Amino acid sequence: MRFVYLLVLLLGLVGCATQTTVPSETLDVEELVRHGRFAVRAEDSNEAVEAVQGGFVWRDQGGQLTLDLTNPFGNTLARVVVLPGQATLTRASGETLRAASPDELVRQALGQSVPVRDLRAWMRSPLRVLPDMRQITRDEQGRISGFEQAGWTVELSRFDSFGPRLLLLARMDGTKKVQIRLVVDVP
Repeated sequence: MRFVYLLVLLLGLVGCATQTTVPSETLDVEELVRHGRFAVRAEDSNEAVEAVQGGFVWRDQGGQLTLDLTNPFGNTLARVVVLPGQATLTRASGETLRAASPDELVRQALGQSVPVRDLRAWMRSPLRVLPDMRQITRDEQGRISGFEQAGWTVELSRFDSFGPRLLLLARMDGTKKVQIRLVVDVP
């Protein structure tokens, strides 16, 4: 279940499917809504493989980010809402966690650090190299298609006009290998 919460928080700053312009007093950002599927797999040589999969809907409206995660049957697992200075995770049971930022929410829910903030940039077809990106590869159109950052190896592909439609993340966490696959569905 910890990996469901990890994915909820990781996806909380990720996104992708239709795009419309939304005026915002705080940010000049276009609304970005993405629908898709996720799979998370964690394996340790000393333990059984842990895996979870389902669907997601991510809505970034500039000042507010909302993420809904569902199981393969469409039942809600959790909802994350991020506002300036506030992040909230509401589980299907009704239990709610609150923190000042998504990164703090991850630490609270999992007891470990995850680069949640970086994921938002990763899903929006990054053209510029971020300060701590390493091992960068680009596709034929000049988009960043692979890199290492904050301990994660990231591969981006199947781009549409809003960003990558396939995102593969991998990380070694001690002896545990964590893999996350995000697939954005075509509208």
